[in-house]
This record gives sequence, C-alpha cells and structure tokens, in this order.
Amino acid sequence: MWSALKRNYEVSEEIGRGRFGTIFRCFHPLSNEPYACKLIDKSLLLDSTDRHCLQNEPKFMSLLSPHPNILQIFHVFEDDHYLSIVMDLCQPHTLFDRMLHAPFSESQAASLIKNLLEAVAHCHRLGVAHRDIKPDNILFDSADNLKLADFGSAEWFGDGRSMSGVVGTPYYVAPEVLLGREYDEKVDVWSCGVILYIMLAGIPPFYGDSAAEIFEAVVRANLRFPSRIFRTVSPAAKDLLRKMICRYSSRRFSTEQALSKLLLGSVFFFLGGGGVCVLGP
Repeated sequence: MWSALKRNYEVSEEIGRGRFGTIFRCFHPLSNEPYACKLIDKSLLLDSTDRHCLQNEPKFMSLLSPHPNILQIFHVFEDDHYLSIVMDLCQPHTLFDRMLHAPFSESQAASLIKNLLEAVAHCHRLGVAHRDIKPDNILFDSADNLKLADFGSAEWFGDGRSMSGVVGTPYYVAPEVLLGREYDEKVDVWSCGVILYIMLAGIPPFYGDSAAEIFEAVVRANLRFPSRIFRTVSPAAKDLLRKMICRYSSRRFSTEQALSKLLLGSVFFFLGGGGVCVLGP
C-alpha cells in the first residue's frame, strides 16, 4: 500500500489522525528535509460529498501554492485505495489551541489577522473561496509562520458566479450561508472577523448551548462589545470588527478592504522593538 509515496519519501512516525486517514512525518531521501504526509484511505469516503472534498484539497492547494501563509503542497500520489499528500510540516498546535489560554493582545491579534487576511486575499484573487475558515484550520510552521489549511470545502467563484450550499462550522459560518441564500467570497471575511473577535475577547460574538442556538444567534447578527471585555480594545479595532462581521454582505468589507484598514490607518499595534506604531494617519 502507498508504494509510490515510499519510493519517493522515507515515512516516519504517525503525528496525527483524522476522519479519513493518518498524518505521518516523512523525509526526502536526498535533502533529508522533513515534511508531513496525509494518507487518506478512500474506503472511508462514504458519499459524494466526501469524495468531492478529497478531490478539492490537492487541486486547490496546488493552485494556491506557493504563498507564505498557505499550507504548501509538494507531491500527490494516488492509487485505487489511497491518496497521499506531501505538504509543509507544521507544529501540532493550531490557532484553536493557542486561543484556549487567554485573549490575545491587540498587537498579537493584528499580526495574526493580517497574515490570515493576506492568505485569504490571495485565494480570492485566484477565484477561490475557502468556506470553512476556523482556528482549527490555521496552523503554524517551525518558524511560527501562520499557514491556512484544509481546502476540502473550497469552491470556485468569479465572473459573477455565486456559491450555494450550507458549508462551514458553527460560530464561524456567515448568516447568508445559514439562510440558504446564494453567497459570495465575503463569507470568508465574516469568518476571519469572528476569529479576530475571539482573539481579542476570549469568547465568540454569537453563541448558544447547541448548534441550533448558535445558528440563530449568527443569523440575528447582533454584534456587541461588552465594556468589561473590550475596555482595552481600541475603537479602530472595534470598527474593523463591525465592517468584517457585518450581517449584510453588500456592506461587508472585502479582504482587500480589511487589509487596507490594517495597513493604512486604523489599527494600533506594538512593534517587536517595544515602540507603539500607528500605521497611517
């Protein structure tokens, strides 16, 4: 099994396990460079949706690579029983794990959301919407560079084409998706905005005791900034959140607009050297 992979890479220990397969550490025999290999057992793909996700991931990752903030794919090997994807080796802890400890400082959150938005903007420029951006799908390499991963739910858009289908994860999915409407790539901006909110507040903007209650809160989209939690967050950061987590897609920022807000003027953050930097006027 997976003989093509073993002819090209030295496969080492298991480092992770998912719904459809296993992730191994592997090494290129000439460079001895370490990589991660996702080995997917096709017999575990139960329906057409699973098979579509299987085909999506290597296709979109190949199109989008290389980008400094997108998980890079290096090789794909496939036979009748297995699909093997060789990609960047990342740390075992995702952004979700980091968010469990405490809220981020505004400087930390600004740096991370900038890298995430740059990854998503690259996707959008190439006509790809991720559609399932969440902290679990945000990884970090050995140099601590952010890497957007898991393109199994991604979809093409462009030339006036819209998307449809309920795709995403409670807390992070945009209201127009839950309402069963056609939608555009700005569903990704909503998800990035929710992640920024959680990094700053330590809690999601919309929540409930069940998936149904969470979805109801998302559809209402009553965005609030409790003073007890947001007392140290700048007005500029809250304004950015309002424009990213906007119920109406037509008024919601694009990734490029959100990046411009960060880069040109409105978010305060600390430089590594210790001084406060204000970008723009």
